Amino acid sequence: MISIGLTTWTEHPALIGGEQRPVTLTEYAGHLPLVELDTPFYGIPRTSTVANWQASVPDGFQFILKANQVMTTHGQRQHPVTAEEVQATFTHYREMVAPLVAQRKLQTILLQFPPYFNRTTANIEYLRQVRLAMGDLPLAVEFRSPSWFTTPGLTTDVMAYLTSLQLTNVVTDEPHNLNDGIPLVATVTTPQLAVVRLHGRNAQGWFNQGANWRKTRTLYKYSEAELQSIATLVRQLAAQAQNVSVIFNNNSGRDAAPNALRLKEILQLHWTNLAPQQLDLF
Repeated sequence: MISIGLTTWTEHPALIGGEQRPVTLTEYAGHLPLVELDTPFYGIPRTSTVANWQASVPDGFQFILKANQVMTTHGQRQHPVTAEEVQATFTHYREMVAPLVAQRKLQTILLQFPPYFNRTTANIEYLRQVRLAMGDLPLAVEFRSPSWFTTPGLTTDVMAYLTSLQLTNVVTDEPHNLNDGIPLVATVTTPQLAVVRLHGRNAQGWFNQGANWRKTRTLYKYSEAELQSIATLVRQLAAQAQNVSVIFNNNSGRDAAPNALRLKEILQLHWTNLAPQQLDLF
């Protein structure tokens, strides 16, 4: 099965006829069967919040949740945390996702590591510790350091290691060069799931980390030719994995939803697990 989703649900006016207001989760779920949320990265939500998410979507709707920043070593150079605090975060996170797991609405947990999470012996071992800490929960890893992909042979070894840990390697589309960013490498490391995250190809906005960096880094609209190429990639992954999840994160200019809906058309997808749209009620 191929699913397409967006990062967050509120900032996609194309899903509500261009209205300039926040999109509700139920409205979002009328168009797409999957959403990625970064809320847990900043603070692990309350169980009541997770319950509200579940109540707003139909059966079969799926969530991809970002791991908390403590779990992915973000900020530990400036604000180190103890081993006990790290373990407590993992425990708290497992408790938070338990209701989603029980209702089969958790697609995977996204561990997006920072650019300074390089391929070192310590970090290779940390990936194993993450798997041990999270038990059998579905986990996907997105590297930001090119050190994990410096040569084809090395890439093969890294992917084999992720397979041994049952970690899904995220296929990432983003600007990249020799010193920064990740190349687009079509890989399947877990037979159950492949994940594609599309950040756009705005190299100028991506690499120039000025005052407006967060607003411009994903300012990009995929062209028809690029979407056709992405569709080919998705079909290749679907031949190897039971499920393929595609997430559009190119939303600085609100282009993610239109691109996602066009990819749906190209792939001729028809999902049966969507929420009723307003017009469907009459």
